[in-house]
Amino acid sequence: MHVSNVLHLGVKELRSLMRDVVMVALVIYSFTISVYTSATARPETLNKAPIAIIDEDRSPLSARIVDAFYPPYFLPPKLINQADADARMDAGLDTFALDIPLGFQRDLLAGRNAVVQLNVDATRMSQAFTGSGYIQSIINGEVNTFLQGYRAKDRPAVDLVLRARFNPELNQTWFGAVMQIINSVTMLSIILTGAALIREREHGTVEHLLVMPVTPFEIMVSKIWAMAALVLGVSLFSLLVIVRGLLAVPIEGSLPLFAVGTALHLFATTSLGIFLGTIARSMPQFGLLMMLVLLPLQVLSGSATPRESMPEFVQFIMLAAPNTHFVILAQAILYRGAGLAVVWPQFISLILIGSALFSFSLARFRKTIGTMA
Repeated sequence: MHVSNVLHLGVKELRSLMRDVVMVALVIYSFTISVYTSATARPETLNKAPIAIIDEDRSPLSARIVDAFYPPYFLPPKLINQADADARMDAGLDTFALDIPLGFQRDLLAGRNAVVQLNVDATRMSQAFTGSGYIQSIINGEVNTFLQGYRAKDRPAVDLVLRARFNPELNQTWFGAVMQIINSVTMLSIILTGAALIREREHGTVEHLLVMPVTPFEIMVSKIWAMAALVLGVSLFSLLVIVRGLLAVPIEGSLPLFAVGTALHLFATTSLGIFLGTIARSMPQFGLLMMLVLLPLQVLSGSATPRESMPEFVQFIMLAAPNTHFVILAQAILYRGAGLAVVWPQFISLILIGSALFSFSLARFRKTIGTMA
């Protein structure tokens, strides 16, 4: 291999990419706007949920419950009557409508069972599921506090003290921003290398490469290093400027160690992109292949849901996917401040998976490069 050939071909790939306005826009969007929106949307976190309260009791206890709902989890409650409850929910104005019946405080003080009704708009799935638990916890807390002033209560046998590590505020922004960068690294590395190969075919420049004194190995390595370097650079930029700077998300671990892990991951995913580029004959075909390959990689890697909640067979199969190990090491380094002594198994796995994908893709590339002309 001639290093100068690989270097010049890689620079040629970067120049070609810079002339592709759509690809440049995709790269910029994926590591800026997409990261910011994924962090601030917080779909799994209750945020400013609209709630209405029907206070038929008009008691000190019901007033305490009304005052207990406030931002950022809920909007200030709207006090309505029974006749307006269904109409407001039908119009989508309220996600929750809490009905405190007449005699609620009297029944509690008398030791009788007291019931409140909570109407939920379940079409707002994430808020409905999370908010119901919040509301129940708030009501129970206010009732228990109120009753302590009227009757003696035994202390509970067990007092649970919660300590949230690595994200003490339980802030969804911290999780969403970093996970979006991880997903964008996988997506862009596959798309850019596959598209670079298809671009050669569509622009008719494969013939030029075949008559040059370069080998298929040099052509493939040049595409891999160029696209991997670009994705690595913009991912570190996004991590420093968007995540740490704009969103003020703390980064606990070593950025150089994360960069090394990202480079190993890019070695594997760019090789996969070359393989997919040799299969697809056009960009539309490549897009369909990306849907079949990228969605399982993203969903089953552990970036969206914990791997432990998946079937054991799926967990075993996904050990062959590079982004499974990348998600593990990225979360360990960036969230928990892990060092090489913790993440070295993932580094070894990425080296082995990357080498296997590179060898397989190179064999496929050598076989098909003649037919691409």
